[in-house]
Amino acid sequence: MRIGIISGVLGLIVALPVHAQKSDSIKSMLLPDVVVTETYQQRQAKKSALTVDVADQDFLRKHFTGNFMQAMENIPGVQAMDIGSGFSKPMIRGMGFNRIAVLENGIKQEGQQWGADHGLELDAFNIGAVNVLKGPSSLLYGSDAMGGVIDVVPPAVPMDNRVFGDVTLLGKSVNGTVGGSLMLGIKKNAWYSHIRYSEQHFGDYHIPTDSIVYLTQRIPIYGRKLKNTAGIERNIGLFTQYQRRAYRANFSVSNVYQKTGFFPGAHGIPDASRVEDDGDSRNIELPYSKVNHLKVTIHQQYAWEKLILSGDLGFQNNHREEWSAFHTHYGSQPAPEKDPDKELAFNLNTFSASVKARFIGSSSWEHTLGWDGQHQRNDIAGYSFLLPEYHRSTTGMLWLTTYRPNNVLSVSGGARYDYGYINISSHEDVYLADYLQKQGYTQEQIDLYKWNSHQVKKHYGDYSLSLGLVWTPSDKHLVKVNIGRSFRLPGANELAANGVHHGTFRHEQGDANLKSEQGWQLDASYHLKYRRISFSVSPFVSWFSNYIFLRPTGEWSVLPHAGQIYRYTGAEALFAGTEATVDVDFLRNFNYRISAEYVYTYNCDEHIPLSFSPPPVMRNTLTWQKNRYMLYAEWQSIARQNRVDRNEDRTAGANLFHLGGSLNIPIGGNNEIEITLTARNIFNTRYYNHLSFYRKVEIPEPGRNFQILIKVPFKKLLKRKINFISQWLAFWQQLLSCFPLVIMMTPAIRSNL
Repeated sequence: MRIGIISGVLGLIVALPVHAQKSDSIKSMLLPDVVVTETYQQRQAKKSALTVDVADQDFLRKHFTGNFMQAMENIPGVQAMDIGSGFSKPMIRGMGFNRIAVLENGIKQEGQQWGADHGLELDAFNIGAVNVLKGPSSLLYGSDAMGGVIDVVPPAVPMDNRVFGDVTLLGKSVNGTVGGSLMLGIKKNAWYSHIRYSEQHFGDYHIPTDSIVYLTQRIPIYGRKLKNTAGIERNIGLFTQYQRRAYRANFSVSNVYQKTGFFPGAHGIPDASRVEDDGDSRNIELPYSKVNHLKVTIHQQYAWEKLILSGDLGFQNNHREEWSAFHTHYGSQPAPEKDPDKELAFNLNTFSASVKARFIGSSSWEHTLGWDGQHQRNDIAGYSFLLPEYHRSTTGMLWLTTYRPNNVLSVSGGARYDYGYINISSHEDVYLADYLQKQGYTQEQIDLYKWNSHQVKKHYGDYSLSLGLVWTPSDKHLVKVNIGRSFRLPGANELAANGVHHGTFRHEQGDANLKSEQGWQLDASYHLKYRRISFSVSPFVSWFSNYIFLRPTGEWSVLPHAGQIYRYTGAEALFAGTEATVDVDFLRNFNYRISAEYVYTYNCDEHIPLSFSPPPVMRNTLTWQKNRYMLYAEWQSIARQNRVDRNEDRTAGANLFHLGGSLNIPIGGNNEIEITLTARNIFNTRYYNHLSFYRKVEIPEPGRNFQILIKVPFKKLLKRKINFISQWLAFWQQLLSCFPLVIMMTPAIRSNL
């Protein structure tokens, strides 16, 4: 039995024991309060209209790549927007960026979510489980959750007193990844603590093409390696918890550091020397980006018979820098005296707090009252400009009521009101004004461009509603319907961005007159479980009166080498689609799963699709599992995407084939070495991800990839009569004795150490 900490439907964080499930188990279930057995968990799922797809340890192990979102996109309805060098952004049902809230330890991850080329600063090795809530979640999580929630659950807390840990090693062929993670922990009575350090190094990506096209110019790809796409990632995290009777408190601090190179063609047309193979696939040259994300969280909870009170505090610092050799097309702009190659820098500080109270009125009624607030300040630097300085404050209150007259029917409803304030600083580019004047532009055009941003002070207030119904006529059938009104406050980028975004190959402009994003969303689901067959289907439809998106204008920017202008625009929009899954167990050890997803987008104002709409995807997976062995084969079919926005290219479909397997080797003391081998895109198929900005310069997705993942766990029970220090010494002796075995089993990794 595993113990996980999962935030509930009511926004509370509680202990969740979960029975071990078979490989690749993703089950749609309620986020419960306190779960003792899987049977109880299933019963709780029938009582709430809010559902979540749970990716457990087996699922994460099977799909682990070192990239968090690449694993999550194996869940129907979840997409990963690929940004090139091993990083991805989450999308749910075609919605991404600030519409998807990512939670870790109960606190929303606050980085540069607006950037399509900015990934999630999370340690992929430090995840116990993931809860993916699809659909409108603004009622519980605020403005930035109108598209859904990805809740990252920390590793499980042991039941008994012990010292424990694990060593994990990762190797990938497509970019020569060498990675590893070390975790050490202790559970002693009411106290629990663990610390983890992870590191990954990867080289230039192999892609199945010899050339790409950028701004009509063909650029060679030497050795089929995408030069300067190497990178490094270092993560460290500490988690401590105290729990006694009705009180629980935990504290966590983590720091994620990432540095990755950009293909030279991402910053203007490169000359031949910049794309030629320099013989070193792991060096990181200009241009590159680096980001450091510091997060501190505190959670406390008190539980009485009729009342559960919880509170959270969080602080985050996200510091991102984009480095590129100083270049100017304005003539009069001098290179900065300090850090002349620092093109862009953003320093975002976020303070957050929340309080929730759950009242249990009777066996049929439950009520939740909650408040949360957040304050952000963003500072900028660098010789270029994309986003202005700003500070932003939001606060909101919610009420949620659930009525369960019996075990067949459940009704829930709630309301929330949020208020937000944003103050954006002005920014004038005198060098650009001088350049435009010399180029002969009119004064009107000069005045339009020289102000990179104007001062903007805006107040926003809006509300969310939710009403859900659950009907369980029998143990085999489950029907859920949920309708809600959600909204999102516009971000600083949507209001005031104005500059070249090299990572996405476009000039992006904001609009200070944008109003809050508003919409109505309807979700329904039907689940059938009959003997060894299970079936689920989840249709949805969403309508927005003011959906904000980057619209390709077809206008060519006056900024040199800037390309097309993309402007943030509000429009009436429609999203519709469905996810469906069929699972069949047969011949005792075999499982066949087929899943499919489809998203339809429509710009009602212009009668065309929205840009970057996900194509239909179908997955066929055959899995054999017996005792400590598991093998699987997967056929992933990606449909052609012909429904594109104006000035957007179509993307051809592709068929990809993957193989994988795992083996557990007992090593004594109830410990097992876990070995996972995978082969992705085994036929080295050349294809383009419609959600990748790199497709616009004809850069295909990485080719064939072989991966090995080895995990060696350690644990030692603590006994009262044995000295604690001797236990730690014995633990370290056991830890060090296993290293020769791990190194011997991974010669490819050993050669790179």
